[in-house]
Amino acid sequence: MTTESKTLRAGVVGLGWAGQQHMDAYASLPGVELVAIAGMEDGPRAELGEKYGVARRYSDWRDLVADGDLDVVSVAVPTFLHAPITVGALEAGIHVLSEKPIARTAAEAQTMVDAAHRSGRVLEVAFNHRRRGDIEALKAAIDAGQIGRPYHARATWLRRAGIPALGSWFTNREMAGGGPLIDIGVHVLDYALHLFGEPRVTAVSAVTHSELGVRGRGGAKSDKQHVGSAYEVEDLASMLLRLEGGGSIVLETSWAAYRPAGDEFGITLYGTEGGADLRVVDYAPAGELTIFTGEGEEVEDIAVTADAGRGHLAVVETFLEHVADEANWARWDGSLALDRARVIDAAYESARRGAEVRLSPATNGLDDAGADTPTTDSSTETTEA
Repeated sequence: MTTESKTLRAGVVGLGWAGQQHMDAYASLPGVELVAIAGMEDGPRAELGEKYGVARRYSDWRDLVADGDLDVVSVAVPTFLHAPITVGALEAGIHVLSEKPIARTAAEAQTMVDAAHRSGRVLEVAFNHRRRGDIEALKAAIDAGQIGRPYHARATWLRRAGIPALGSWFTNREMAGGGPLIDIGVHVLDYALHLFGEPRVTAVSAVTHSELGVRGRGGAKSDKQHVGSAYEVEDLASMLLRLEGGGSIVLETSWAAYRPAGDEFGITLYGTEGGADLRVVDYAPAGELTIFTGEGEEVEDIAVTADAGRGHLAVVETFLEHVADEANWARWDGSLALDRARVIDAAYESARRGAEVRLSPATNGLDDAGADTPTTDSSTETTEA
């Protein structure tokens, strides 16, 4: 059962690239009207207001929320602001779509999920990479049984010199929560677990390294979002995930490393009846996807042509569909993104300890056994090697 059809009134907090993806979606999809935007930068706020025909423009997100009559809001701001804005909007009765990662820590993410429960509103997080056409094509192949049961994967997002901006909030541990692992690695974690069919992560063993950013390498200084921070986070991270049922994923991500130039992300999957490899270089709309099949010496490799997918447009469209389905609002409470945050927490804790960290099956938080600070709502620290 769905609610009576009406035009939803939408707001967007955040004026950068991500916020503009949400604005584009609200402006182009039926059944929704973009009526308010918020952001601190005067110039971009005025320009985007004119571009999208939005009269209600705020420098403070609190004014956007307090002004009333919004049905949905997108939160596309630095990570340390996700929780306060999301909780404030939910408490005002507004459904929320937040950018990734959900928050700096699982503890912070839990406050957002709790607010969704209290308010009875929808909370979702924008994992737009799983809505790429090549990821969707690979998922369809797996669901069709082309590679059998996936049991191991290597998933990556690697940059040679891609630190977002030296001295910005991205490189401040308190503001960002971590480096590439929590920034781009969370996308890799999401699409890998999605392709595996959402198995529970039972244990994490991770290492982090901070070798280049601390020496001013791997990124440029920029006035944009500059906070004068020292480089406080990792520039490369690697982790092994043990999955319920015996599967495993090796995940590696870097902002800066001496490797081929540019950005590259993807995944190699090994299954009981075949395998698959996806490689995307420099944000190509569609990557190179190959399915490996055959038996014995008979090899049949299939090159799959995928479309570009719909990215943020599909994410926003699905969010609006869930908002329209009032009977099932409780299903969309941010829990999946919270699970991702718990895995990231465990990875940083593992790197700090130099030991594997187990996740409790009851809460999917850190297991009490052998933990230095065994709780699901303690902040973790980024380890610098």
